[in-house]
Amino acid sequence: MPTVSGKILSVDEETKLLQPIDSYVNEVQKKVDALRVDGTTRIVELQSSIDAAKSDRVLTKAERDEAINGYKAQMEHAKQVEAQNKGKIDKLVADAENYLKAHYETEYLAPVKASCAAEREAAKAAYQKHLAELEKEHQAGIAGITDQAEIKEEKYVYKNKQFDAKVTYQQELQQIKDREHEAFAYRYHLIDLLRIGKFTFAENMAQRWENYKYTFNTRTFLLNNGLYIAIALVFIALCAITPVVKGTQLLTTQNVLNIFQQASPRMFLALGVAGLILQTGTDLSIGRMVGMSMVASTIIMHAGPNTGTVFGIAFDFSTMPVVGQIILALVVCVVLCTAFSAIAGFFTAKFKMHWFISTMANMLIIFGLVTYATKGVSFGSINPLIPAMVTPRIGSFPTIILWAVAAIVVVWFIWNKTTFGKNMFAVGGNPEAASVSGINVFAVSIGAFILAGILYGFGSWLECIRMVGSGSAAYGQGWEMDAIAACVVGGVSFTGGIGKISGVTVGVLIFTALTYALTILGIDTNLQFVFSGLIILVAVTLDCLKYVQKK
Repeated sequence: MPTVSGKILSVDEETKLLQPIDSYVNEVQKKVDALRVDGTTRIVELQSSIDAAKSDRVLTKAERDEAINGYKAQMEHAKQVEAQNKGKIDKLVADAENYLKAHYETEYLAPVKASCAAEREAAKAAYQKHLAELEKEHQAGIAGITDQAEIKEEKYVYKNKQFDAKVTYQQELQQIKDREHEAFAYRYHLIDLLRIGKFTFAENMAQRWENYKYTFNTRTFLLNNGLYIAIALVFIALCAITPVVKGTQLLTTQNVLNIFQQASPRMFLALGVAGLILQTGTDLSIGRMVGMSMVASTIIMHAGPNTGTVFGIAFDFSTMPVVGQIILALVVCVVLCTAFSAIAGFFTAKFKMHWFISTMANMLIIFGLVTYATKGVSFGSINPLIPAMVTPRIGSFPTIILWAVAAIVVVWFIWNKTTFGKNMFAVGGNPEAASVSGINVFAVSIGAFILAGILYGFGSWLECIRMVGSGSAAYGQGWEMDAIAACVVGGVSFTGGIGKISGVTVGVLIFTALTYALTILGIDTNLQFVFSGLIILVAVTLDCLKYVQKK
């Protein structure tokens, strides 16, 4: 066994260490390949020939069938040969693998790792020595200069030399890292050839871990996950503080279910606005749409005659069947939200009006109309039978969560498996390029608003049922900020074309959990707004940094 601890190996020395391992495994590989020629290798060739014959339009059907049947007959023979040689091949492969286990780590990989470690130390020492020389040269150069312009120029040159030295050092470190990674991966390359790409679970995990370490970058990791880590630490701290301050546990099964229950209607709102953010837009009217839909659904699903009026008219839907009330309330909520959302979308897509302006106008119009029509009064509660019908509890499990899960699945399918969803990403990433490639940017933009409106309507209807009514024009104030913040925290970028449904889901759960925890602790609602604002600020800052790094 070579003794190379602390020694920097040259390329020739590394090759010499690998040569006996390569020779032994290559000899085994030749024998395995010879046994596979008329078996496994022949099966692969025949399968390719069958696939080619099936797609060959020059041949007639009879000729195609004849050719395919001939290939299949040959394949049967090849499979028999494969079965006969299987035992011999398995024995040879096992012999090569045992040899690799006994020799590869100790005789090649370990010396290479030790060499790389020594080379890193040498590179670091050389870098520090170079910096010291540059410092000495800089001090000597600046000592005899009195002119401020020349001093400034000398400092600029010095900084450039420092930067060049750092870049050279980083390149050396990357080359060392590449060599160490290649040494690790070469073993699996040999195994891949022996087994034809079949790895065990442990081998797959080892390769994934090595690839993760190889590609890991601290800056990128913190940009992508720093906010999640900070929020997780805050939530852990809240879990530790709550028992001390309030004498109750925060992380209980019931509290977790309560968080999911509260998050369910908001999930619809976040999924809706996520599609707009995906196209570099936003929607400031979400909260007012929630208030409008809460009023409409409370009026329709009210147990008796409404005490409040709309434009002076008192509505009474209590004579309708309960199921009819439920369906009518849902339809009205969806139609109202979709109509107003489509209007904002039309002005944005047709006249290139900024999303902020069109949705802010929507917000003001909706709030003004609803407040004027209802005089700002609350319409009380809905029929108490309705929550048990739409969102019944199974034991302690609130089935309203299943509505949110269904929404997540449907929107994920739209985003990832439909042409419209792919066009949304294309328009968000580069609308000009999308237009040139034949995508109707206007239709996609309007479609995103319509999809958002449908989701707003569903979410508002569910919220009305969850709260058993209490509809008023003021309900939902500030919810647009929560929905937008959940998307940003979940990784949906305001730069456009970047986002995942899983991220939106996590963002909603994070915000709901933090709000729930702060409420249990008795933190003032106004301070909770401050906390939410800070999270949004940090999230958008990280998003901007990622965009700058990408550019």
